[in-house]
Amino acid sequence: MLTFHREAAGRWDVIALAPEALVIAGWAGRDEAAIRHHIDELAAIGVPPPSSVPVYYRAAAATLTQRPRLEVLGPDSSGEAEPVIVSLADGLWLGLGSDHTDRKAETVGIALSKQLCGKPVGTGLWRLDEVEAHWDELIVRSYATIDGERMLYQEGRLTALRTPGDLLARRPGGPDLAPGTVMFGGTLGAIGGIRPADRFEMALEDPVLKRTLTHAYDIAVLPVVA
Repeated sequence: MLTFHREAAGRWDVIALAPEALVIAGWAGRDEAAIRHHIDELAAIGVPPPSSVPVYYRAAAATLTQRPRLEVLGPDSSGEAEPVIVSLADGLWLGLGSDHTDRKAETVGIALSKQLCGKPVGTGLWRLDEVEAHWDELIVRSYATIDGERMLYQEGRLTALRTPGDLLARRPGGPDLAPGTVMFGGTLGAIGGIRPADRFEMALEDPVLKRTLTHAYDIAVLPVVA
């Protein structure tokens, strides 16, 4: 069960959601050069390029988590901050999440790798229709703590990513997300390349309405043998 604090028209409420479906949009950039950069950085760690873009992967809804600690098996996983669309009974909402992925498994199969790590999501949501008109002004940013040093890991405006309407229109399952569906909307390239971290922090900033969604989690690497 996930719990969200929602903001709409200056008012707040709290809602609980038992997610029923999870869709992860990959290679969702608008800029060809940015897409190529992300494909190249994944290729550098052995991940094969996609057959087409964007790609919509299914993953188990049970992987969604809001816990402050994410347990992973082995040292080869990393996070990536993304806008997240959450479909509720009263419409579409915008949140923030991390498509945390096992990069070693990704070299074997991307769809497989999507299942192997929890998918952290923040607790804050905005009504999507309140930000669609200035979508390109929104800024996604993440920080990674590696060997005790906190560093900027990703940063950029969402002008680099396809809009929610565009992504939904291209989805093989059709443009309508059933209530209870969560869809990750793509990510930006990592500054300095993809690498694992001990802690991952992310933010989605709305400079027009002057508000920010944030979330953070620690990464605990489990030993293969107890």
